[in-house]
Amino acid sequence: MNEHILKKIFDHHYEAPLEVWKAFADLCEEVTYKKNQIIKEAYNTARYGYFILKGSVGLFIWKKNNSICTDLFLENDFLADDISLLTGKPSPIEIVSLENSTLLRISKSNIEKLKETPMGSILFLAGEEHSNVEKQSQHIELMTKSAEERYLNLMKNRPDVLKRVHQKHIASYLGITAQSLSRIRKKITSNHKLP
Repeated sequence: MNEHILKKIFDHHYEAPLEVWKAFADLCEEVTYKKNQIIKEAYNTARYGYFILKGSVGLFIWKKNNSICTDLFLENDFLADDISLLTGKPSPIEIVSLENSTLLRISKSNIEKLKETPMGSILFLAGEEHSNVEKQSQHIELMTKSAEERYLNLMKNRPDVLKRVHQKHIASYLGITAQSLSRIRKKITSNHKLP
């Protein structure tokens, strides 16, 4: 069942036979987390990659006793603390379940097994390329667009995030304070219907 979900989501990056996704799903385990439960603690070494079947997850770093949201994920997203998972060293990234969530979890050793197969290697390369493009686009947007433009972009491209993720996390993700987000929302309300 999970292999069908994986194939459907990933086919627009690279079409692989269903058997490949069955092999992937067989190396995963389904895990659940409660809202606000820490999935991976800051300064620990990552041991798993994840695929969200249900729920939402955020990546955070701590700065002067405040958590800063670096990324937000919903159903059908792959995620990991890539820095730690790839280097095998601890990183400051904390992964937190933002809703009651069900994830597929794959261990680093099983990821390495998959990468050793020709098709697994291609899929991981395609996934990394897609992730790199998204990260660079997000970084460029943060550096070149106003907070209001970033919010409007989020409203247009990821409306479910606005409906389901707490405003403080959205503000942090956009690189602004909760008060600034509130002002932006009030300003936009007169021109747009907010989720």
